[in-house]
Amino acid sequence: MDSATGEVGLGVTGLTSVEAGRALERFGENRLPVPASPSFLKVLALQFLSPLIYILMASAALSMLISEITDAIFIAVVLMVNGIVGAIQEYSAGKSAEALRALEQPHATVIRDGQRRVIDAAGLVPDDLVMLESGERVPADIRLVEANGLQCDEAAHTGESRAVAKEEGDTVYAGTIVTRGRARGLVFATGRQTELGRIAGAIQERSTAKPPLMIRMEDFTRLIAVAVGVAIVFLIAVGLWRQMALGELLTMSIGLAVSAIPEGLPIAITVALAISMRRMSKVNVVVRNLPAVESLGSCTMIATDKTGTLTLNELTVTDIRLPDGSHWLFDTGVDPTAGGIRNHEGERDHPSLAVKRLLRAATLPNEGELGRTDGGVFDPMGDTVDVALLAAAHKGGLSKGELMEKYRLAKLIPYEPELKYAASFHLDEEHLHIFVKGAPEMLATMCGTMQVGDHAAPLDHALLQGQMDEMARKGLRVLAFAEGRMAHSGNGDYGDHMLIDLSFLGFAGMQDPIRPEVPAALAACRTAGIEVVVITGDDPRTATAIAREAGLTFAPGDVATGEEVAAAIVAGEPALDDLTRHVRVFARVKPDHKLAIVRSLARNGHYVAVTGDGVNDAPALKHAHVGVAMGRAGTDVAKESADIILTDDNFASIVAGIREGRVAYSNIRKVVFMLVSTGAAEVLIFLLAMILGTPMPLTAVQLLWLNLVTNGVQDIALVTEPAEGDELTRPVRKPEESLFDPLMIRRIVVATLLMGVGGFAVFYWLISTGVSEFTARNLLLVLFVLFENFQCINSRSERRSVFRQSLASNPFLLVGIVGSQALHLGAMYVPGLNSLLGITPIALEEWLLLAALASVLLLVSEVEKIIYRRQLLARP
Repeated sequence: MDSATGEVGLGVTGLTSVEAGRALERFGENRLPVPASPSFLKVLALQFLSPLIYILMASAALSMLISEITDAIFIAVVLMVNGIVGAIQEYSAGKSAEALRALEQPHATVIRDGQRRVIDAAGLVPDDLVMLESGERVPADIRLVEANGLQCDEAAHTGESRAVAKEEGDTVYAGTIVTRGRARGLVFATGRQTELGRIAGAIQERSTAKPPLMIRMEDFTRLIAVAVGVAIVFLIAVGLWRQMALGELLTMSIGLAVSAIPEGLPIAITVALAISMRRMSKVNVVVRNLPAVESLGSCTMIATDKTGTLTLNELTVTDIRLPDGSHWLFDTGVDPTAGGIRNHEGERDHPSLAVKRLLRAATLPNEGELGRTDGGVFDPMGDTVDVALLAAAHKGGLSKGELMEKYRLAKLIPYEPELKYAASFHLDEEHLHIFVKGAPEMLATMCGTMQVGDHAAPLDHALLQGQMDEMARKGLRVLAFAEGRMAHSGNGDYGDHMLIDLSFLGFAGMQDPIRPEVPAALAACRTAGIEVVVITGDDPRTATAIAREAGLTFAPGDVATGEEVAAAIVAGEPALDDLTRHVRVFARVKPDHKLAIVRSLARNGHYVAVTGDGVNDAPALKHAHVGVAMGRAGTDVAKESADIILTDDNFASIVAGIREGRVAYSNIRKVVFMLVSTGAAEVLIFLLAMILGTPMPLTAVQLLWLNLVTNGVQDIALVTEPAEGDELTRPVRKPEESLFDPLMIRRIVVATLLMGVGGFAVFYWLISTGVSEFTARNLLLVLFVLFENFQCINSRSERRSVFRQSLASNPFLLVGIVGSQALHLGAMYVPGLNSLLGITPIALEEWLLLAALASVLLLVSEVEKIIYRRQLLARP
């Protein structure tokens, strides 16, 4: 065989061992490419490639130069802890393409040296003659030279939920599963040359999508760097104008820069994401890398697969239509012990005799089996259609075993794609019974009558066509059933020539049912401002019906096929972007279509989360903003290509994950607000002191102590804040939205002015009344400890009153606030430490007065929140 064209030649007799060995040397092992894994040290080093980290490193180095050893050590410890935590998370995330190896068949049956052999699938080479049987996974890309009733499950590649019939000359791909029949074929591609290998190469490419949190933090870092730089330049300029010593100015500037830079922010962000990661795991969402926690909360669009994601991936009989016009409904699910039958009014009911006759015809010409493992787990065998029919019959009270005892099998004509039907012939003492199931158009040619109640009526083609069309519009796969009875001839000549003048029994409609939780999850997405688009390999009619049943709202023109997508791709990005701007259901799409659609949605301004479970989803999962894989039904390829895995395959878990992602981002905003406002207030009191010519309000040691006491624990405590409860009702964040939105800026400005101007005013008043610099600094330091603790409380919510938030809901924060006060109080009485810090005990009335002054910050924040809530209510 020519491995490039797949033409069959002498290779149909199989290779010799010598030929196979030469080919193995030429083409290599039948394995998929695996990227080299970076060492832990390399991953650790990458954690320090951040502008904010650079600033902190520079601050630590300068602190060393001016002998501020304690400051330098503190910054270094923060950086190292942050780097180690991040490196551990990233290193344990896994290697994307390695999981593709799990889809390779570990063994393959080949003809070598004229004999049938079972070999390691890694040893397959082009031109190998491979034998395929039901239940096997295809080990390489193979072109069939012989096929006997072969059907393959290609859902992992194409997203198509139905098994695909294969004939001689067709191609079967590595990773697909043989669900029925037998075949022989010649290998034409192995390893990285297979379709599976092509996908593996695609997911090894580095994703260009950057998490929104990282984008916002980079912007924040640049802003902080500019602000601190401007403040220091201004401070030095004023100092030189006042003829201060350059060394003193340099010491003060570095100390102030270290104070203003939120060095605790990197570790706080890491802890916030790690906490949300743990919370997500409790709602069946496994996060493979930390930034994906917040990324999921930022998504504005979910591009979801249909099969196995919106649906159960279990073909199920849901509807039965009889020629008498009656309509019966079946509970979804292939487990025969789960659910039952309802009449057309939706009431539980016992099946009529006519329904039982149809179910009998569905059961006898059936090669499937219903079984359970030793552990009691439902374990069916056979074609998915056969299994679905047997489950429906069981729900209707019929057992295949009991029927087979009553009706002795004389001959079975198994279903073949070219026949489009299956039939069985059964004997009792007097009669030969014939039962047929198959395509409606085929059975219509076999029937002369139809069963209406307890009598036969002439076949009404128009009536039956109308029933079938109505079922098809619902996205159902429709099968028809018939039966016949004649006198026992005894000659044993049973065959298709006897399939005439049968009685038509009715239709059964099958579908892959919607997961019960999906409609509520889609409704929650709408409430959260998140749009949903369905991307599937199924036909448009089925995809549309499933999407509507799931609760997705869209107009008839909002459905597009893979052909339309392909045409738009050829026309260029503007054409594709125009298509994806309004289409909400994409059907019959190919894997490369899905990736192009996702990228187009991103160009249209969406931050896209992509769900999927198959090999065909891997490129889109890898290159999406957020890839979400199914943990149960999903292939390992999909899981390892994704950022997030749903362990319960529950679409509703995505919504729970989005909620936790929004909580994480909200908590990070709380920390940023607290750190920036307090740091800016400290800078402001120094700038005011320089402008008005007063002594420095605090010493460098006091600034360091203030940050250690008030920010060392509280910023971490803030990221442990529980959800406020309204995360899914808040407007969705735009991907380009800055961390410093108008609300954040306004709150920071107000808090900074209150603390900075208020603190300096107290210091200025104390100095002007003759209080010593030592005492004034001592009191100002206490005031700022109180200020920053009140600010920590204010930071718990941007809109909710602190009086509606119990401190008991975050005991860590309560301990941090009380602890910081106790720590500062204790330091006043510790010999050596109090002299180092320049502090001394103060009277109780002074404590109470300073606390009263600091509480103004809390009251102003409450007024500000009231105004903001009223503004929200006033918006249209």
